[in-house]
Amino acid sequence: MKARPPRPSRGLDPQVETSRLDNGLDVTTVTLPHLHTAVVALFIKVGARFESPVDNGLSHFVEHMLFRGTQKYPSSLALNTAVEKLGSTLHAETGRDYTLFQLALETEHVPAAIGLLGELIGRPRFADIELERTLILEEINEDYAEDGVEINTDDIARGLVFGDHPLGQRIIGPRANVSRFSAQDVRRHFTTFYGARNANLCIAGPIEHKRVVDAAAKALAKVPQGLRVEAPAAPARRPGPNLRHVPDAGSQTSLAILFRAVPELDPAYVSLVTLLRILDDGMSTRLHYTLADQKGLAYSIHAAIEPLADTSLFEISGATANAKVPTLVKELLRILDGLRAGKITKDELARARVRYRYETLASLDDASAMAGWFGGTALYFTPPMLSERLASMTAVKIDDVVEIARAVLTPEQLSLASVGSLSRAKVRELKHTVDAWRGA
Repeated sequence: MKARPPRPSRGLDPQVETSRLDNGLDVTTVTLPHLHTAVVALFIKVGARFESPVDNGLSHFVEHMLFRGTQKYPSSLALNTAVEKLGSTLHAETGRDYTLFQLALETEHVPAAIGLLGELIGRPRFADIELERTLILEEINEDYAEDGVEINTDDIARGLVFGDHPLGQRIIGPRANVSRFSAQDVRRHFTTFYGARNANLCIAGPIEHKRVVDAAAKALAKVPQGLRVEAPAAPARRPGPNLRHVPDAGSQTSLAILFRAVPELDPAYVSLVTLLRILDDGMSTRLHYTLADQKGLAYSIHAAIEPLADTSLFEISGATANAKVPTLVKELLRILDGLRAGKITKDELARARVRYRYETLASLDDASAMAGWFGGTALYFTPPMLSERLASMTAVKIDDVVEIARAVLTPEQLSLASVGSLSRAKVRELKHTVDAWRGA
């Protein structure tokens, strides 16, 4: 077992310590003595990014199958009962870059929670595969119309951005794959990715590092080492704009508008975050105030950044009445043009900074957020301390924000997916709006 020196804390920074068990599992603690509960989170470096087309959806399938019991808890009922006796719920999610298993509970139950996770990935039974298959197929139905056409705008848009690259695949996978995955497929995928060297265990809360490491060594020491897998590099950028409309009945059309952007390790990423907050961070910022409050083009429209290991997506999503779609997109592109043209005020920058600082400080009261930052992020790179993030935000200038806006918010980076009941005339108008922006 190897312990790394604690990362120095400065003022608001929590104490972060990592020890590596003999089998290669990193155990990280984020000490938050002011809290009364803790989060125990296990991050596995596996997800849709690591799948071939024939295996697409298998990471999600394995995550579901792990709920089907272990040697000690031989059924889903026994496993969930054991979790709930600790006052917790076993939360799990599969993403593109990693898979997460997490329990939130009182600090005294942390060793028992670590033991449960050790049982979960150390001795799974993978029982009741046909029942779980049925449930996942039901989940897939949410993303398809009755005629079998895909209507999930987020997944359609990501397919436009990444094409045939694994990042363009659906996390849940296609129905055909889920219908044929076997127990052998599940065990193969599990063996490949669920090794100790391909995982991080992170506990955040009022805990002691040594006690956590001792509990982890007891519960997880027998997990096979496995290999630390390498993520396939993000593909080259596809020249845009890319637009796809999928007809679907209903009174509204859903929109997902994506721009390829820079990864978190890029020095310009903090400028991208600032750009996001100037565009959409409260009801007074441009996106909501202009499009919803003043023009009534959408009840709800939001912007976000999805950070991936070596790229990111700047995303704007919302829904509006079918007849308003071209006008909404036209007005949105006009707002983006204003950002690219440098029409950003000092007041907007100051507001973005103070709200960023508040949310950074608030994350210290959120054990789950701290586990995600210092545990999940660490699968790919050493996460900066909070003070470093705040210092970077303080250093951002308006010129930096304009520069990243000009680099990211361009027709060449644009992918737009719409799902709704648009007339042919409205689809033509939408395409004309996007093409006109390209020629502007």
